[in-house]
Parts: sequence; C-alpha cells; structure tokens
Amino acid sequence: MALCLKQVFNKDKTFRPRKKFEPGTQRFELYKKAQASLKSGLDLKAVVQLPPGESINDWIAVHVVDFFNRINLIYGTMSEYCTEKSCPIMSGGLKYEYRWQDDSKYKKPTKLSAPQYMCMLMDWIEMLINNEDIFPTRIGVPFPKQFQQVCTKILTRLFRVFVHVYIHHFDSIINMGAEAHVNTCYKHFYYFIREFSLVDHRELEPLVRMPQ
Repeated sequence: MALCLKQVFNKDKTFRPRKKFEPGTQRFELYKKAQASLKSGLDLKAVVQLPPGESINDWIAVHVVDFFNRINLIYGTMSEYCTEKSCPIMSGGLKYEYRWQDDSKYKKPTKLSAPQYMCMLMDWIEMLINNEDIFPTRIGVPFPKQFQQVCTKILTRLFRVFVHVYIHHFDSIINMGAEAHVNTCYKHFYYFIREFSLVDHRELEPLVRMPQ
C-alpha cells in the first residue's frame, strides 16, 4: 500500500515532513516487519496483531507515527479541496462538529474551520512524536506511564480526519482515483485501533458502517 499511496498522492504536499525511524533501532525493525506484513496481502485484522515477544508500546508507537505520515500525506494532497470557504467548520456531516483544544493557545474547546483544525492537529502531533519524554527513541529509556493515553488522544483526532475526508471530500477522492488506497489506509487504521481498544466506540459512529 505504501507504494500505491506514493503513486496516487503527491508527497510534496504533506503538511509536515515525514517522521522517520532510525535504521538499526528496534522500532525501525518493527516498522519493517509491519510494512512487510502489510505488503504481503495478509488479512488486515492479522497484520495489526502484536508480534510474539514484542513490546506493545513499541508496536503502538510505530503505528502512531506511520498513521500520522499516511494521513498527513492523504490530507496534504487533498487540502486544495478543503478551504475556509468550503469547510468553515471542522465537521463530519451535520451531526458531528469537532472543536480544538490544547494546553496552550486553545484551553477551551474552540470552533475552527477544517483547514485551521488540520494545521493545529498536525502541529500538535508532530510536537508529541518528536518529544523524547513521550516517544523515547534511546535504548533502555522507558515509555511514560501516560503513553497509551496520549496515543489514544492522537489516534482519536486522526480518526476525525478520516471522518471529514470521507463525508465532505469523497467525490474528490473518487476523482483522483484514490478511493481504494484511502479505503485500505482507513481499514488498516480501524482494525489497529479496535485491536487495542485505543479509540472510544462513540468516536467511531460517524463511519460505523465503513469497514463493511
């Protein structure tokens, strides 16, 4: 799928530089293992399962970074269709509206346009995955106790990108001939978060029928 995504989407339009794993590290080896399984044509439900003997936090960290890269690539390419005029509210149809909140500028849930929300989201995730106190890369440095809680928040917000793209920009996906690749990326993401119960089921409601 990684090759297909690069062919379909313009890698120069990513919102942020791709986060890479350092060769020779355990996480790099896990990433290669995950990619090999993904390209082998195995059932996605099997691909996301924790390999025997591996650390669950390392496995989650690898996937959080990889999903950030992939969704960043998808949305970055589609961002020309998602503007202040077309998407003045970050939403998933008429029923769902997503407001932004962080620990600095927006301390209360704040209504933003979809492009503003996406920019804030990508900045926020990039800051977290580059923070050694949260995503340690040095051998022997443990993950913090709140690591999975942080990942749940990241993945929940990344899921909202899928919601917005599918509900508001699916015509553009079809016109780009990208629906098969976006669907595969979404299914991979969906099966992963369900395997490890990383996103509350209520957040999944806007796309509840998509996996089928």
